[in-house]
Amino acid sequence: MRVNDAAGASRTSHALALGRLADRVLEATGADDVARILTRELPAALDVSGATLLLWNRKLDSFEALTGTDTRISPFRPGAAPVPAPEAGFLLSEGEILETRQGADGVLVPLMARSGLVGMLVLGPRSPRKKPPLRPAEARLLSTLATRSALVIENHLYLKELVATERVAALGTMAGMLAHDLRTPMTVIRGYAEILRDEATTDTVRDRAQTIVGMVDRLDRMTRETLDFARAGGQLTRRPVDVALLVEEIFGSLERELPGLTVLRRVVVPAETTAALDTDKLRRAVFNIAANARDAMKGAGRLHAQAAIEDDRRTPPSRSDTDGVPWLVLTLTDEGPGVPPSIRDTVFDPFVTMGKKGGTGLGLAVTRRFVEDQGGTVELLPRAPADALGASFRIRLPLPAP
Repeated sequence: MRVNDAAGASRTSHALALGRLADRVLEATGADDVARILTRELPAALDVSGATLLLWNRKLDSFEALTGTDTRISPFRPGAAPVPAPEAGFLLSEGEILETRQGADGVLVPLMARSGLVGMLVLGPRSPRKKPPLRPAEARLLSTLATRSALVIENHLYLKELVATERVAALGTMAGMLAHDLRTPMTVIRGYAEILRDEATTDTVRDRAQTIVGMVDRLDRMTRETLDFARAGGQLTRRPVDVALLVEEIFGSLERELPGLTVLRRVVVPAETTAALDTDKLRRAVFNIAANARDAMKGAGRLHAQAAIEDDRRTPPSRSDTDGVPWLVLTLTDEGPGVPPSIRDTVFDPFVTMGKKGGTGLGLAVTRRFVEDQGGTVELLPRAPADALGASFRIRLPLPAP
């Protein structure tokens, strides 16, 4: 009788814990809060060995991952180590447990919201192991918890997208006004500064005039970056190009456009490789990374620029319009101090800077938008502890036929 009482108490305890978590999810303030409940508190409530959460990023067509040992959701990047997840042999479907594979005790819990699948939760085996791993009452409560979690995550994503859309729209209006109002006085200031520099009779006057020219150029670049970020997303002007010649031209132009930068080039692209690309966006994406590299190296230093062609099997899952095409892979590595750990996960977000004076924090955000507009990806590569080089960025771009 005592054994039965203990088993009944255990079932009641698990059910109460699941009910409390389902209620707490409704009070969560964002996806991170829900993720912590699902990956940390839920395993303890069910006596399972662990949990892994995969959230679907609709914008990038990729997953973001969180395990019980992580502190925040992070992108599941191509080429990175596999996400540690229990091996699932059961599927939770509409409150019922279905066995999908023998020999595995983990449970796959889809997170379904109104718009469809927003993620998946993989639970480890229970201790002690049981078959089925969940009792009917627990399965129903877990299904309720999963549905509520999915709705909270979906609402969070919709709100985030709405705020971003409104912010970008306001930014575009403001940037357009600023660009219109500032271009004329900046042109006048730069023109007089150039005259003063060219006619200067002392080095001091010449240097100060050149400083004015440089500051005006910085203002112009900041205005252009703001306009690019606010307005240029989604607009493509593709034209057929010779990829090898284009890459050589882009790499070769960096030293002319960014004085102080020495570019060490290695281009392994077969001759006469042609594709339809938006060359201006690709050029700007590479330029923004190179400009950041020069700033990180205090105005002068070496940039290692590499280009190669890979087939689609070595790239992230592609969209239907890029299936089966080769991919251009550009790797840009500087010899600066590297990206601080505190901003590595947010380095592509708008208005995130790396301690640069006068920076807008939009350069890498614009780069990501320009690359993603063409179906590609851009990532900050992990830095090995013994690596003497600084930050390393990799751009992957599909090469559709012209």
